[in-house]
Amino acid sequence: MVTEKQRAHAATLRSLQTDGVLVLPNAWDAGSAALIAAGGAEAIATTSAGVSWGLGRPDGQNLTRAEMVDAVARIAATVDLPVSADIEGGYGPGVDDVVATVRAIVEVGAVGINIEDSRAPGGPLFDADAQAARIRAVREAAAAAGLPELVVNARTDVFLFGIGPEEGRLDDVLARARAYADAGADSLFVPGLLDLDVLTELTSRVDLPVNAMAGPGAPSVDDLRAAGVRRVSVGQTIAQAAYTLARRAAAEILGKGTFDALADADPFGDVDGAFPARPAAAP
Repeated sequence: MVTEKQRAHAATLRSLQTDGVLVLPNAWDAGSAALIAAGGAEAIATTSAGVSWGLGRPDGQNLTRAEMVDAVARIAATVDLPVSADIEGGYGPGVDDVVATVRAIVEVGAVGINIEDSRAPGGPLFDADAQAARIRAVREAAAAAGLPELVVNARTDVFLFGIGPEEGRLDDVLARARAYADAGADSLFVPGLLDLDVLTELTSRVDLPVNAMAGPGAPSVDDLRAAGVRRVSVGQTIAQAAYTLARRAAAEILGKGTFDALADADPFGDVDGAFPARPAAAP
């Protein structure tokens, strides 16, 4: 059952990406979400890559709906912040698949989603009309689940996967943005696009807030803001760095017998204290 707090979180998420620039260091489990919240995040977005890696899978629509929903449920139960779920392609190509996914993530407390237009990693993409029908189904499913305020971040992978001739990609994204907005999307996510001139043109020609995916070597948040971007996420990069640290620390400990890679870790009490106290589990 949707609560008033969940509705309030949905309103907060919507305002954060329309009234300023929403910066989202993406989480992949309850622990990463708690520490990202402790770092000052105003909302939590998940990364399918991080969730997949945590379950021993590669990224790219290799999760089941139940596995993704379980991860979102744990995050939403741990942080008192708006939570937006990366639902990849909706866990199935059909409208019924998308509807089932939206109902499930609303039930566990999410107030936003990313839904992508890739049929598979690397493409092909759903055509604009087919993806618009899926987004329309998201809107209807959210309303039926009691959360018409659900924030729908419509992801297009035209730039990420280099779909079509380079000179036509911006026009393709603009056409998709119009179709997705008409279907009920609240924002437009264009991973793979970090050219500030192209972003400036895109943000000036679409009505939806634009989400860019940044990381090492990307323009700064201030530069992206100046280009008109209203939402900045980092995808899998924090999870990638965390797993890289695990490998490097293990190699150092096993190879050199030293522990320098672990020297900058937060104190145990700071990490442990980021989690809400709960009653002890029954034996």
